Amino acid sequence: MVELAWEGKYDKSGKKTAPLKIPLPLQTVETINESSQERQKSIDLFLHREHSTAWRNRLIWGDKKYVLPSLLPEFAGKINMVYIDPPFDTGEDFSYTARVPDGEDEVESFLKEPSIIEQKAWRDTWGKGLDSYLQWMWETLLVLRDLMHPDGSIYVHLDWHVSHYVKPICDEVFSPENFRNEIVWKRTTAHSHAKQGTVHYARVHDVLLFYGNSESATWNQPYVQHSDKYVESTYRSVDPETGRYYALGDLTVTNGGPKGNPKFKFLGIERYWRYNKEKMMKLLEAGKIVQASPGAVPRLKRYLDESPGTEVSSIWTDISPVGAQAQERVGYATQKPEALLERIMTVSTRESDLVLDCFVGSGTTAIVAEKLNRRWIACDLSKFAIHTTRKRLLSVTNVKPFVIQNLGKYERQIWQAAEFGESSEARVQSYRQFVLQLYNATPIVGYSWLHGIRSGRMVHVGAVDSPIAPGDVTQILTEFRKAIGTGTDAPRTNGVDVLGWDFAFELNELAKQQASQAKVDLRFLRIPRDVLDKKAVEQGDIKFFELGSLGVDLKKKGRKVSVELTDFVIPPDDVPQDVQKNITHWSQWIDYIGVDWDNRSDTFHNEWQSYRSRKNPELQTVANHTYQESGQYLIVVKVVDILGNDTTKSLKVQI
Repeated sequence: MVELAWEGKYDKSGKKTAPLKIPLPLQTVETINESSQERQKSIDLFLHREHSTAWRNRLIWGDKKYVLPSLLPEFAGKINMVYIDPPFDTGEDFSYTARVPDGEDEVESFLKEPSIIEQKAWRDTWGKGLDSYLQWMWETLLVLRDLMHPDGSIYVHLDWHVSHYVKPICDEVFSPENFRNEIVWKRTTAHSHAKQGTVHYARVHDVLLFYGNSESATWNQPYVQHSDKYVESTYRSVDPETGRYYALGDLTVTNGGPKGNPKFKFLGIERYWRYNKEKMMKLLEAGKIVQASPGAVPRLKRYLDESPGTEVSSIWTDISPVGAQAQERVGYATQKPEALLERIMTVSTRESDLVLDCFVGSGTTAIVAEKLNRRWIACDLSKFAIHTTRKRLLSVTNVKPFVIQNLGKYERQIWQAAEFGESSEARVQSYRQFVLQLYNATPIVGYSWLHGIRSGRMVHVGAVDSPIAPGDVTQILTEFRKAIGTGTDAPRTNGVDVLGWDFAFELNELAKQQASQAKVDLRFLRIPRDVLDKKAVEQGDIKFFELGSLGVDLKKKGRKVSVELTDFVIPPDDVPQDVQKNITHWSQWIDYIGVDWDNRSDTFHNEWQSYRSRKNPELQTVANHTYQESGQYLIVVKVVDILGNDTTKSLKVQI
């Protein structure tokens, strides 16, 4: 077999390099559409250290380099169909259109450029040119193969940039014998490039490389409706008794002997026939065989209303791309139409089969799988892709419960150990100094909770494996007060910046109230996931963003509770100035609201939600709930802004 080689495929000893396969625990950070009964059952199982057997579809935020190996312990050999639409080497792969709403109109929209961590993914893929792309594809396909069921299939969606390179890699991973088709999808009409001086044919199609994981891969023959031209030219005869249109087909087989077709005399004609004598007699009795005259070769009646249609070929021109006015359009330049995924999913899966897409983007694979009653796992590196997919899923009638997961602290722990060594104390110190340097702060010594100083403000660096909690803030404020006037590294202002990866739900409002009483100016800033990228660090692309602030009013009458959003403030760093000028009300920053009426500190259970869509751009800012039992409840309100970032606020209520 011909093998494609590239720099990095083989190590110095001549062995093929293997993909990273470190399984990390996936953390469920949100549940959607789960009933109170299902939730209580999950909590009981968790308390008794048992696992629920009820299936939950999964929406996972993270780099597939870590996510796919983390799926192996549970799903190796269990995925029935994989669809991937990986980067094509274009600038559009991680961009999306963010929209600023205003009632029924969109007053402004802007192209949101990729985040630093998304740029990292692009650099990992294309940073060293074609060689790094081929290595990236090779490693991805190897792990996907390990996840696939023996009857599974994979569709790799590409375009003219790289399809000819990826084909031999797929042959090597899945074997040439398992290659099924190179599907050509005409995704657009011809462009007027000739006027711009181009010297090539219009590039109007994508390619889907279709492989089975074995010769027994699932196959449900697809058909499309016959064209009018075909019907008129083929089904020209009419049954005089029923009025049904039919065509006459051949019953004989040329050179049938070697193929095992039976040879016998039928209606006076000896031939090799398509069917045995018993089947031929049944067709004759059913009026399905016609002999025009004695001595003529019998022919088979093929009725138009019994025909399943025309077999689908490998050239698809009947599926249109997502148009500018399409209801399913969500603003992703790379969004694929639902009809495309519906075709391949109905061909290569059965109901309840498991489908995987690790570049889910706008969410089309998950949406179609949900509608076709397939189980699904969808992953993406973009937080906005996860948010977009969540919204689209909620628009599906009777959508089944699903969870949102990430690798959270476990990915950061791997990074911390790799970057700063195995020694626990030295690793933590080096990590803090690294973050302080990125924040342009100077490290200080002699304190437990204060780690640096910047422009007179003290700085605390949160741990990689735990969120900033109210208890941490108490310790920070206590140490801050003790440090006043103690020497060189003593506080010079009343300001403290708290840097953290994650923050407890109730932290922002409660901690700021606590700090205000202590006359301390407290700011919470999120350590961006981008610090995991060496290139971003080297280029100085790291930005720390202050947490958003959410205002919520709570009203209670008996067992009935109402929460109303009253304000929302976020640092608008990623929004162009001209767009900011068009925002006249705080609610325009919000794209999605979710409420957990009984948070148990296990995960956020999305029990009520309101979100904007093309069909319904209005956002409800008031949510109502009636409690069935008395007691104290913790209500958590989550909002997702137009850039895909979330902010939460918690409120306690006594019923």
